[in-house]
Amino acid sequence: MNIDKELEDLLNDPMFDLSEKEKSLFDIPADMRRVQERRAKPDYVAQRKLCENFGEYQPLFKQVHKDLKIGRRSLVKITKTESLEPNHYYIEGGQLVLLESIGDLFMASKGSKDARTRCVFENGTESDILLQTLRRNVVGNGYAVTELQEETEKQISAFNELSDEDKVTGSIYILSSLSEQPEIANQSDLYKIGFTTNSVEERIADATNDPTYLLAPVKVETSYKIVNMISQKFEALIHQVLDSVQMQISIIDKTGVTYHPREWYVVPFEVIETIINKILDGSIVNYIYNQQLQCLEKTKIISKSVFDTSKLKVLTLIIKRIYFDEIMKGEKVVEYRKLKETTKNKYIYIDDSDGKTYLRRYDVIHFYVGYHKDRESALVEVIDIKYNEGIVEFHLGKILEHIAIN
Repeated sequence: MNIDKELEDLLNDPMFDLSEKEKSLFDIPADMRRVQERRAKPDYVAQRKLCENFGEYQPLFKQVHKDLKIGRRSLVKITKTESLEPNHYYIEGGQLVLLESIGDLFMASKGSKDARTRCVFENGTESDILLQTLRRNVVGNGYAVTELQEETEKQISAFNELSDEDKVTGSIYILSSLSEQPEIANQSDLYKIGFTTNSVEERIADATNDPTYLLAPVKVETSYKIVNMISQKFEALIHQVLDSVQMQISIIDKTGVTYHPREWYVVPFEVIETIINKILDGSIVNYIYNQQLQCLEKTKIISKSVFDTSKLKVLTLIIKRIYFDEIMKGEKVVEYRKLKETTKNKYIYIDDSDGKTYLRRYDVIHFYVGYHKDRESALVEVIDIKYNEGIVEFHLGKILEHIAIN
């Protein structure tokens, strides 16, 4: 068989002869062709470039970092519905950025409004990144920096202003180590935070022989008398906030015994003072310490559920943010769960009367975003449950309640 000859005969078949009118049916209208041409071209991509007048902004960035350490500003997570504002600071990609201005709004491809921006970064560059791109980056893995708060009076000074009715319960002290061991001497921002019911001088008198003090002399950076408060609980609260930055270290004494001293933390001194002040005014419950950015992060208040589920069968599931958002938009209407040995009892049961396996029935699913204690969640109606080759399918209905983060 001559394949080339057959192909040539096929292509020369009169059936493929088209008139000019018939050929015009395959022409693309001019307006559609222009749209295709525009789509074929790569979109404009914002590029970082050197900020020529960065000298005007550099002192501002330094001041913001200082404000974060002393508590005049803090970090806060923003939700996908919040807008970014000009002349505000944000953390994007682990870097401080000033949203200096927002240009004229235009309609983006998906029907949403967008705009070019002027963003100045603390590394001396600037960009005209799209506003919605910046917002997605900040919402996804960044923070907003709160507006400057008027610095309250240093409440720490109140420790030493006593009246006859005040009762001193102990002293909180902050020490730095004078050890010559390289792993200690070369560690910046290393402080011990402790309490004593005696004088601080008495407590540290034998520091060079005490593993608690790293078997080395120490310097008293500052100390405060605790008045009308339980000093042990005060100390424990500071340690709780700074738990993530507790230094893990082993010390071997002269007899060869190994110790693991606690109460040493790698944290800027200003942050410790800020934490103490916020314990005094009661606001520390609203903050956590951000180790990466070395400042306090303001936690969100979660709305409480008001939906009565007492007469409903509720299934609790952990879900990723991307899928949670799709459910909230109505784009994801089926949630899948694989039957595993460790979780199968949540989804199936064996009926004692006939020995057969059945799917558990649920009225609603309580979806939680991730495992963090401060997390968004939602109650979603279940309209059907099916089983398909080791996979349980939960067909979703109405969103009964959205427990948001304020």
